[in-house]
Amino acid sequence: MIRELISFEVGGQLFGLDINAIREIRAWSPVTRVPGVPSYIAGMANLRGQILPVIDLAARLGWGSTQVSERHAIIVVQIGAQMVGLIVESVSDLVQVPADSLQQAPTMAESEESAFIEGLAPIGERMVLVLRLEALAGPELARGA
Repeated sequence: MIRELISFEVGGQLFGLDINAIREIRAWSPVTRVPGVPSYIAGMANLRGQILPVIDLAARLGWGSTQVSERHAIIVVQIGAQMVGLIVESVSDLVQVPADSLQQAPTMAESEESAFIEGLAPIGERMVLVLRLEALAGPELARGA
């Protein structure tokens, strides 16, 4: 069985998401900051009349806040019933990965961030980290799902 992933970069690292979870890929547009939300939520965006939270993926992974520019993109994904945007540096390609090539990431340390990774898959000379969307959402967004 082949899995189709959209690959993208965050912090210079290659990540992948199952194509079925992606609703659209948008050019960067400013978000509206909202007080009292977790630090990894960059703000809210208007998607054709629907307000959706936008997650700073680098911050969610524990790598610090993204200094966004016009080169960044927002990947809109469906997590349960909730639409969510993810800030990424760039979107690369659609890649096909044999499902049996997906390997568990070695457990170096138990952390919340390690739960975000479903597995690793080789793509040429690089490795793609496949994200587990449900874990990324966190309890704050899961309540809306």
